[in-house]
Amino acid sequence: MGLSTSLEQGVAQCFTDGLEFKTGGRGTREITSDVNAMLRGWGVSDGVCHVFIHHTSASLIITENADRDVQVDLDAYMARLVPDGDPIYIHTDEGEDDMSAHVRSVLTATTLTIPVRSGRCDLGTWQGLFLWEHRARPHRRRITVSFVGQGGTYGV
Repeated sequence: MGLSTSLEQGVAQCFTDGLEFKTGGRGTREITSDVNAMLRGWGVSDGVCHVFIHHTSASLIITENADRDVQVDLDAYMARLVPDGDPIYIHTDEGEDDMSAHVRSVLTATTLTIPVRSGRCDLGTWQGLFLWEHRARPHRRRITVSFVGQGGTYGV
């Protein structure tokens, strides 16, 4: 494969930068194009992209991006699985959605690793990368994107 050859020859490149998003409250926001734009700006070819969210009440998922109903159904399922205001919660400093948001984040993912081919996330036909906000009110969310693999020229 191209990546192993590149690493053996000692020409692997690494890039890291951040993205910030303002969420509208609970729900998903597709960030595939934002991550792909970052990869294009770096001028990368093939390798792996690592995405990390710096929060304990939001997460990252890969799910279908062709039908918005999938994200709506995921929210509905998660609301049933991890309800807000459950009386078993002790940690409620920021309201009834506080602890449920933390549980939802733990049940999903705060990091994802995605293969990169030809300078883009190598996702399936109907897959997209999403930030999943678990709090009811809007928040600013910080994400770090890193790449290791074959680099082209340094981008912006």
